[in-house]
Amino acid sequence: MILYKGDALFHQGDECENLYRIKSGLFKVIRLHENGNVVLFNILYPDEIVPHHSLVSPKEVLGTAIALVQSEVEVIPAQQWYRDLQNNPDKAMEVAMQLQEKLRFMQERLDHLSIGTPAERLELLGDWLNQHVPGTHLTDYLTQEEIGQLIGVRRETVNRLLKALG
Repeated sequence: MILYKGDALFHQGDECENLYRIKSGLFKVIRLHENGNVVLFNILYPDEIVPHHSLVSPKEVLGTAIALVQSEVEVIPAQQWYRDLQNNPDKAMEVAMQLQEKLRFMQERLDHLSIGTPAERLELLGDWLNQHVPGTHLTDYLTQEEIGQLIGVRRETVNRLLKALG
């Protein structure tokens, strides 16, 4: 299945009827809180199977995944995935490896948040995203507010940093 920039892969509150293997592209995952705040809390990238919290058993989707660029995903019916997981011991290792990779990604993101200046964090984010979407500036697919959420600063600070970079 092909999704274009701005298309939703899944929505917060959906039942987990399918899992998705990301073949190409990037997705942001946002969560709408009861108080109206929208928070970008994850970036999904190629080779991930999502939603992560439903790799072993189904659970209502916790956020909305939106394509940042044209992306391709494989739709995996959840019931088939769970049947395969029960019947094939190698599938459990696949799940463990997926979760390990995501934990390592999250550790890297936390490390980036604890490094030096906001300018350094912006550079690290840009470098990481450039691995997945080479040659595209991060403001082509993330707002200044979202960039700020990812590097732990306010939108105004992101604006100043981007202006300083020219």
